[in-house]
Amino acid sequence: MQEITRRKFIATATVAAGFALAVQPISAEVITTDAKGLIAGAVKIPVKDGEIPAYRAAPATGENFPIVLVIQEIFGVHEHIQDITRRFAKLGYLAIAPELFIRQGDVSKLSNIDEIRPIVAKVPDAQVLSDLDATVNWAVKSAKGNASKLAITGFCWGGRITWLYAAHNPKVKAGVAWYGRLAGDATQLQPKYPIDIASKLTVPILGLYGGKDTSIRLDTVEQMRDRLKSSKSKSEIIVYLDAPHAFFADYRPSYREKDAKDGWKRLLAWFKQNGV
Repeated sequence: MQEITRRKFIATATVAAGFALAVQPISAEVITTDAKGLIAGAVKIPVKDGEIPAYRAAPATGENFPIVLVIQEIFGVHEHIQDITRRFAKLGYLAIAPELFIRQGDVSKLSNIDEIRPIVAKVPDAQVLSDLDATVNWAVKSAKGNASKLAITGFCWGGRITWLYAAHNPKVKAGVAWYGRLAGDATQLQPKYPIDIASKLTVPILGLYGGKDTSIRLDTVEQMRDRLKSSKSKSEIIVYLDAPHAFFADYRPSYREKDAKDGWKRLLAWFKQNGV
């Protein structure tokens, strides 16, 4: 995208149709959830400097739905992320996945992860947290969401954001972080990592990690577990010893059905246990 001021920003893109180019070819194990009985599709979320696109799924009838923020991987809000929102909606949730990179670029059109990483590296955490606040506000005012029943889950890049947003917004009732990076070097755009906020966290987060994840060091997972012990959050971390990175991503070769199903079962139980 061209350099533009925040005041003039208006997202012209929509959520990706299908899968991002960078994740082709798609695995034969991909899970498909239909939209029968749901309201599902692209929406626009008003933010401080305009609008951002998002994908929303909710039951077609009813109101006062518990809200789940679904936070994208590095590849954007493609079909897998959209399918996850529909899975939640089938269970009675209002699930929303906002496009959190769109000011910096449309990653769905890129075929190489080395082209995506520089775009994502330009995304300020402050922008992401503000956009998520706006998404919650939209969910309550425009989509029959229940502000007192708010949860968040995210994958990879979104796993890190799950921890950070729970620290930012104590109104979150529960979160589940899937294999998000826990530690790193602070920068002006990304000043903190989950390990930096762990001891002060009050929101219960369930962290799900792979023992054979080559992109997230297990010693940082153990450090995170240790720091959480001094928090009031009652957060927990589960490590699937034989699972690689992205073991929940059913559209990729990294998918591990047994661990993915166990993680999903734990997620739903965690939300219910914490009132969402």
